[in-house]
Amino acid sequence: MSESNEDKTSGDFREMGLRLAQEVIAFLKKKMDKATRHGVLGDIKLSFVGHSIGNVIIRTALAESIMEPYLRYLYSYVSISGPHLGYLYSSNSLFNSGLWLLKKFKGTRCIHQLTLTDDPDIQNTFFYKLCKQKTLQHFKNIILLSSPQDGYVPYHSARIDMCQAASGDHSKKGKIFLEMLNDCLDQIRPASPDHRAFLRCDVNFDTSSYGKNLNTFIGRAAHIEFLESELLGPVFPAVSETQICSEIEDRETRDAAGGVLKRRPVADGESDSVD
Repeated sequence: MSESNEDKTSGDFREMGLRLAQEVIAFLKKKMDKATRHGVLGDIKLSFVGHSIGNVIIRTALAESIMEPYLRYLYSYVSISGPHLGYLYSSNSLFNSGLWLLKKFKGTRCIHQLTLTDDPDIQNTFFYKLCKQKTLQHFKNIILLSSPQDGYVPYHSARIDMCQAASGDHSKKGKIFLEMLNDCLDQIRPASPDHRAFLRCDVNFDTSSYGKNLNTFIGRAAHIEFLESELLGPVFPAVSETQICSEIEDRETRDAAGGVLKRRPVADGESDSVD
């Protein structure tokens, strides 16, 4: 579990990414030195699991120049409700109001970056430039977990997918969103069919036990349920194993801790393994 950004997640994503990159390198060097001393250094597989904005920090860390020598070790990446395309076209009006208040009165840097308002020119914003970085193409397995019940992260952003609002927007904002989306998908598309496995998985939680409270009203309940539910527990120990994608694919529907993990039906032109 990363510790470098504990209590430091309200600043600039670039600073958070650098801290994580330094932490990962220190961890790798320690493990590699120990293995070398004992003569048991085998294949190195570096995998990441991120939740919420932790996914943005991971991708920012991978874009750091100091990480370049270690990119060849990247193996599996599990993204849990990560805002990969920022908060463009967020449909949660109550949550959007909260973001506006944070920007207005606290000036939280990462909120400006998430909403692509950190620069007057959207093409100079942090997220636009992050999508240009090749932060995903080195992974052998990519799994995106999302939930339509999650009101904290736009569903399309967690899935790296098109949304209806953007498809009908012919303004500069719509064109930039489409460019960011294609930049991310281009990194995921493998050079050959057996080069990378890519899965989008929807998680639907049993909300009957939540009751009516602020968390359910603003859509936060499902966002934190990802961490509290036992549904995803078996995924994490397997993240460095070769069979991770095949294991998740075989569990097309699975009940655990009141949650249901389902593979989303494949639409025309869409594939779980991107060609």
